[in-house]
Amino acid sequence: MSGAVDLSSLKQPAGGAGAAAGGGHAVSEADFETKVLRRSMQVPVVVVLYSQRSPGSIELVRTLERLVAADGGTWDLATVEAEANMRIAQALRVQGIPTVIAIAAGQPLADFEGAQPEPQVRQWLNAVVDAVAGKLEGGGQPQQPAEDPRFAAAEAALEQGDLAGAEAAYQAILDAEPANEEAKGALRQLRFLARAQDLPESAVAEADTDPSNVDAAIRAADLELFQQRPEAAFDRLIGVVKRTSGDDRTRARTRLLELFELFDQAEPFVVAARRKLAAALY
Repeated sequence: MSGAVDLSSLKQPAGGAGAAAGGGHAVSEADFETKVLRRSMQVPVVVVLYSQRSPGSIELVRTLERLVAADGGTWDLATVEAEANMRIAQALRVQGIPTVIAIAAGQPLADFEGAQPEPQVRQWLNAVVDAVAGKLEGGGQPQQPAEDPRFAAAEAALEQGDLAGAEAAYQAILDAEPANEEAKGALRQLRFLARAQDLPESAVAEADTDPSNVDAAIRAADLELFQQRPEAAFDRLIGVVKRTSGDDRTRARTRLLELFELFDQAEPFVVAARRKLAAALY
């Protein structure tokens, strides 16, 4: 924008201004500082000054509403009805309606006047977002949720090879939040890793030598899964389920279900193994 624009008068609302009508985040003088100036410290805020009496204005507002919804937080939209908020229009030196002004870091960055076709508006918006990328507090990108320090501590323990410490950290999360699926999944993985990583390479051969040894079969299945051979692990335990009964069958089935839970249940090899298990049981 040509010339300096002073928006300081809008930081102390005079009161009495009517609330803006229309779509987007409707803004008036009363909340311009919060919704536009402060927010523009994080992402660019596109201010559109429009009139209800101007069909071109309304169509431009609708275009911007579609685009801001599609862009996922890289910029914000503030709609200002000019007749009800003359001090905003004056502070922004608006000459005609509609006018669109991008504000970043509390200062006008770029503008255009008059209704524009959507492709041109999109091109202008992309240029605005690119111009401020990495320069604002929010980096011109949607803000990411803060990392949960409890999970960060568990992951740090895991990175240091402290499986017991990581398990205790995840268990503490579950104690506080029994329904926390992320902690449940992490605990399942950790417990499997803890019991499988020290299994001898001979575990599979031992199970093959004595098919009646259910404990050996369970150990062999753990090793096969640890070696990234889930189908072999599943088939081994399904075989045990087929040929055993009572407690032996229950132990094999329980371990098999635990192994299933280490994967996305939509994985084709998990779906196939569940079908085989159902056939073995019934």
